[in-house]
Amino acid sequence: MLNSKLIGGKIAEARKKINLSQAELAQQVAISPQAVGKWERGESTPDIMTLNRLAEIFGVDLNYFSDRMQPAEKASVSEFYKREESMAPKLKDSLGLNWNMSGENYVDTDFSGINNVNDKLSGSCFKTCKFIEADLSGIAFKGNSITACDFSNADLRNSQFNGSEIMTSSFVNTSFIDAVIKASEIRNCDFSNANLSGIEVSTSELRNSKIENTNWKHASFKDTQFSELIFNGLLEDCSFTNCSFSQTTFKDVLLKNCFFKYSRLKRVEFINCEADKITYAFLKNNGANLTGITLLE
Repeated sequence: MLNSKLIGGKIAEARKKINLSQAELAQQVAISPQAVGKWERGESTPDIMTLNRLAEIFGVDLNYFSDRMQPAEKASVSEFYKREESMAPKLKDSLGLNWNMSGENYVDTDFSGINNVNDKLSGSCFKTCKFIEADLSGIAFKGNSITACDFSNADLRNSQFNGSEIMTSSFVNTSFIDAVIKASEIRNCDFSNANLSGIEVSTSELRNSKIENTNWKHASFKDTQFSELIFNGLLEDCSFTNCSFSQTTFKDVLLKNCFFKYSRLKRVEFINCEADKITYAFLKNNGANLTGITLLE
C-alpha cells in the first residue's frame, strides 16, 4: 500500500534538492501550492500519473517513491542516485510498486518495468503509455481501453482481459502464456515474436493485426472473429471452435494437431503451409481451400 507520509517526505526532499519552492513545483504539475503542501505533510497522495510527472521533474524513476524503500534505509535523493547506478540491472526487479491503477485515465505515462501492481486493473483508459518490460502477470484487466500503448517485452502471463478494447498497441516479444481474453476487441496491434502458448480467447474479435513468428502452441479460440490477418509461425495443439475468418491468410505456417469445429474457413487463404493428417482433415471438413497446404508425412 502507498505510505502517504513516506512519499510526502520524499517529494519534499527531492524538491529541495533541486531548489524548487512549493509554488514552483505546483506550477510545473498544474496544481495549487496548497496541494503540494498536503502531499509533503502526508495528508494526501498524488495519483500515479502525477507521480510519473514528479519523477521526470526530480530526475528519478517511479521506484524512488516506492513504499518498500523505508526511511531506515536512509534513501535520500543523492543516495538513491548512487544506489540506482550500482543496482541498475536489478533495481526494478527488487522494488515492487504496489499501485491500484483502476478507474483512471492515463496519457503519455511511462509504467516501464513496474511490478506488483494490484491484482485488478479495471475501468481505466490508457493512451500512448509505456509498459515496456513490465511484470503484469496475473493481472485482471476488465473494461479497459488501451490505445497506442507499448507492451514490448512485458510479462502478461496468466493475465485476463475481459470486455476490453485494445487498439494500435505493440506486444512485440510479449509473453501471453496461459492468458485469457474474453469479450474483447483487438485491432491494429503488433504481436510479432510474442509467446501466446496456452492462451484462451473467446467471444472476441482480432482484426488487422501483425502476427509474425508468433507461438500459438496449446492456444484455444471459441466464438471468435478473425479478420484482415496474416498468421505466420507455429500453430500446434490449437483448437478453433465456432470461429469465423474474413480476409485471413495463413502464410508459412506449420499446423500440427490443430482442431477446427463449426468454423467457417471458405474465405481463408493458405500460402506455403504444412499440416499433419488430423489438421488437414479438420480443415477439409470445415470447407477450407486446401491449395497452398502440403500434407506432412
